[in-house]
Amino acid sequence: MAAGCVIGVDLGGTKLLAGVVDSELNVRHRAFRKAREGHDAEGLIDLLVSTVEQAREAAGEEIRAVGFGIPSLVDAQTGVANTTVHLPLRDVPFRDVMAERLGLPVAVDNDANGAMVAEHRRGAARGARTAALLTLGTGIGGGIIVDDKIVHGASGAAGEWGHMVVDVNGPLCTCGNRGCLETVVSGTALGREAARMAHELPDSGFGRALAAGREISGMLATELAHDGDPVARDVVASVGHYLGVGIGNVVNILNPEVVVVGGGVIAAGELLLEPARRVVAERALAPSRDQVRIVPTRFGDASGMIGAALLAMDLADGRQAP
Repeated sequence: MAAGCVIGVDLGGTKLLAGVVDSELNVRHRAFRKAREGHDAEGLIDLLVSTVEQAREAAGEEIRAVGFGIPSLVDAQTGVANTTVHLPLRDVPFRDVMAERLGLPVAVDNDANGAMVAEHRRGAARGARTAALLTLGTGIGGGIIVDDKIVHGASGAAGEWGHMVVDVNGPLCTCGNRGCLETVVSGTALGREAARMAHELPDSGFGRALAAGREISGMLATELAHDGDPVARDVVASVGHYLGVGIGNVVNILNPEVVVVGGGVIAAGELLLEPARRVVAERALAPSRDQVRIVPTRFGDASGMIGAALLAMDLADGRQAP
């Protein structure tokens, strides 16, 4: 194994991915767990520690540092997870706790910020001085690059695209508001629409899957859409429409050169992105709409892990992450 490895950890609302990464961004080992195994903060911390130790043992050499991307608003100075919606990390001094438990230098940031770092330095946003990222998973995360630097905001809360309201009378969000973008665009939203179609249209692909005892999920919607199922394609296109509404707002506010879309929902590919691009072309203002590129991540579902590893490399090398 090449010397100088770090461990990058991407913690999502339902999944946990850890990887041993070398300086060339080769992933030498992966460990995947279900995040819901940790039912409270202590249990989740134990799960993270055991997963990192598993990756560390598999590395077979000294690990320089560990980077974490977590679905929380992180204080960049203290490493405290101030606010989190999907996991029990509120007010946890995450960086210090993990450094003590692991006995290693620890870097931590919001998971979408980590993914934005990966895509900006080595991926789909490379070369752009202004960029935005949306990760579509259990919820929606976001990252912002301005003048080649991550924008954290006054309290680490910048880039919460998922809680941009797109329908004031829309579905109730986990944050307590109604009609947030993630209520109509996330993997959770895609699965909800698939389930609704399964019950309303028993002769559809969704209905037949339900009758066969299959789980009705966003993943199933993507699978059926790629297979040409017309109802599934309509469901994915509807999600793509709302994604375009959200991206159009981002384009008007930020005027980015590129908007990168990642997370599990991006598996739908152009079936999702093409409707989004059409809405942006119709709704966003010129010249921003004419200049922006809307593209999938280069690293796929590994963006968060790779970004966390890059943050760990920065720490180990004595550099400050952008």
